Amino acid sequence: MVEYRFTDYFENEVLRKRPYLKKEWCLRVVEQPIRSEPQEKNRYRFWAKIPELEGRFLRVVTLGDKVTIHNAFLDRRFKV
Repeated sequence: MVEYRFTDYFENEVLRKRPYLKKEWCLRVVEQPIRSEPQEKNRYRFWAKIPELEGRFLRVVTLGDKVTIHNAFLDRRFKV
């Protein structure tokens, strides 16, 4: 089983700015993405639909190891 981690930025800034987010949703997105792709600065993007958020898409950004979650937000522009 993969042991996921969260950056200090995620813990202190992302969760404060977006109190509706749940860590379990972020883990679900990374484990079962609809799409994933590399991002600049050795990071990766993952997207998945979250039924609990009225079917909106959550984008989760990890560090290069793909197990340290750094950022997460609703991606209003994401299209399947």
